[in-house]
Amino acid sequence: MARKKANYPLLEGLEITTLAAEGKAMGRWQDVVVFVPMTVPGDVVDVQIRTKRRRYMEGYVVRYVRRSPLRVEPFCEHFGVCGGCKWQNLPYEEQLRQKQSQVRGQLVRIRKIKLPDIAPCLGSARTQFYRNKLEFTFADRRWLMREEVAAGGDITAGPAVGFHIPNMFDKVLDIRKCWLQADPSNAIRLEAKRFCLEHGYTFHNARTHTGLMRNLIVRTASTGEVMVIVVFGADDRARIDALLEHLSASFPQITSLFYVINEKLNDSVGDLDPVCWRGKDHNVEQMEGLHFKGGPKSFYQTNSAQAYELYKVARDFAALGPDDVLYDLYTGTGTIANFCASRCRRVVGVEYVPEAIADARVNSELNGIRNTVFYAGDMKRVLDDAFVAANGRPGVIILDPPRAGVDEEVIRVILRAAPARIVYVSCNPATQARDLALWTGAHRGGRVRLAVCTPHTPAAESWVNPGRRRPAGGWRGGAAAGLPAGAGRVRAAPTAGIPACAARFPVKRLRWRVKRPARGAVSAAAGRFIGKGIFLETP
Repeated sequence: MARKKANYPLLEGLEITTLAAEGKAMGRWQDVVVFVPMTVPGDVVDVQIRTKRRRYMEGYVVRYVRRSPLRVEPFCEHFGVCGGCKWQNLPYEEQLRQKQSQVRGQLVRIRKIKLPDIAPCLGSARTQFYRNKLEFTFADRRWLMREEVAAGGDITAGPAVGFHIPNMFDKVLDIRKCWLQADPSNAIRLEAKRFCLEHGYTFHNARTHTGLMRNLIVRTASTGEVMVIVVFGADDRARIDALLEHLSASFPQITSLFYVINEKLNDSVGDLDPVCWRGKDHNVEQMEGLHFKGGPKSFYQTNSAQAYELYKVARDFAALGPDDVLYDLYTGTGTIANFCASRCRRVVGVEYVPEAIADARVNSELNGIRNTVFYAGDMKRVLDDAFVAANGRPGVIILDPPRAGVDEEVIRVILRAAPARIVYVSCNPATQARDLALWTGAHRGGRVRLAVCTPHTPAAESWVNPGRRRPAGGWRGGAAAGLPAGAGRVRAAPTAGIPACAARFPVKRLRWRVKRPARGAVSAAAGRFIGKGIFLETP
């Protein structure tokens, strides 16, 4: 029996009042929140609802009644469909202001974390062609635009090379010009598509799992080097060699040319071995006189120029001294580790991807850095008390985790290690705020800084470096059990007498639990942190 089609309403004259998460904007209709993508505050629109829930609705614009004076004209012809640059319709200065407001909302309004004023958002000098990596998808049928379908006539859904439609794994928008990555990125993609169509190459179908051509990855470096990785769905040697030979001859700028055979049902290639078909097996980025090697699987900040500004802020917040041992967790190719190595005694880096760690070691050798050591493995399995004992207690920890944040097991090890300072770099203020709320305490002073690595998107990098913690007995308090002399008194230790499930409770519940351990049951880590990666130096 067919599902009955919902009869969703058309809302006329809806005023958009504010921006929301994920690049959406919102207004209110009869006290119900309505989310509308691709709009800006001040727009008045007619909205066709496509999702209706008890507390909210979501729809798309069918007519602009009045356009907001805040709005600017998007420069990309694919705006509104591919979903890659959701804020092109906002002035860049307004984007920076909104991102700062989002971070403060997550940290202060939602999680009730007491923080100092956030410094002005550090914008990117380049707002177009700033990315150093893009991944394109081959599809045997392109996404048809709503205007094409409405116009009727003979519509051909030919092959596509481009980006996935948001929330649709099998729908790909054919990209003519992308403004995210500089030349020769667009030319390489278009020529690869032309050659494949001309010579009868089949494109991937995500539902039937057929087709030779799957993905095209282009990586460009600040040094001008270009890496291209072509992902094939089968080991068709003749066609693989023909395409790679053509790309190599057509684009002499390509310094590294790889291919990957992916016969799996998903697009992930992290567990597959790239084959260097021609050229070097890496790209080189340059920063402050240092050189950083990166392979086809290596992670590097997608905005190379802004990455330099990001790492300078992290180094400043770390306040490294010549006797400090620095732990750089989630180190990637060791960029931050090697960037900070000259200012401390020793650096210990940990990263999940073995190939990235191999590059990190090479980067140290390449730059003549001899005070670094790197480990590969799952963070929660590598970082334990035995690891800290073997590598020395960290004076400073820099965390740059993925969007999901840091595992609870890792947090507990960090607390027991009791470093003097922690710098937490986050690309997701929601998980950062969640982690901050896992510990209790109060503090004064400190710093918060934001930087934009991806203009025209809601994403922002944030650093939090709170100042000194206020002990329960006040700023003049005396010694506390397990803490250095003069450290002040604390009422509870985050690691003393708290069940493992406590971290899953809301902030108020967690605080209620941690105020009740017996007096004196205080570990060396107590009172130093109110949140993951948040510096709370004891007085």
